Amino acid sequence: MISQRLVLLIETHADELTKRWMRDIRQNEATTSYQSIPDTTLYQRAFDVYSHLGRWIGSEERRDEIRRTYTELGAERFREGILLSEVVEALALTKRHLWWFMSERGLLDGAVQLYQGLELYNSIVLFFDRAVYYTAVGFEQAAGLTRERVG
Repeated sequence: MISQRLVLLIETHADELTKRWMRDIRQNEATTSYQSIPDTTLYQRAFDVYSHLGRWIGSEERRDEIRRTYTELGAERFREGILLSEVVEALALTKRHLWWFMSERGLLDGAVQLYQGLELYNSIVLFFDRAVYYTAVGFEQAAGLTRERVG
């Protein structure tokens, strides 16, 4: 059972996480294409992930929603002219900021907290793995690079 307390703590600090991510995305040499995206748009994209984290993780029922959302995101990034490598890096930074937040807030200090934190992080990793995959699928579809998929 994923610690709802940890998820709630992350969701209530979504603004802080989003602002940190934005500073990182704007300064990171691996995400220069994001310079052309307005702050309000960037903010909303990251804030939606952080503020609704509990909706995305820990439930197989949301897999189709993740597929739809991130396939659309990949197609949108292609239309915006953002390189796929930069989109993947932006998603990785989103995940990385969650881990840093959990670490610096002392959410991993005790044995029980560490177990709950790792359980949560495993769910976060699974979510982001799926998000990256479906983003790439959407990007490829928009670029006309698709072929018949098996499975």
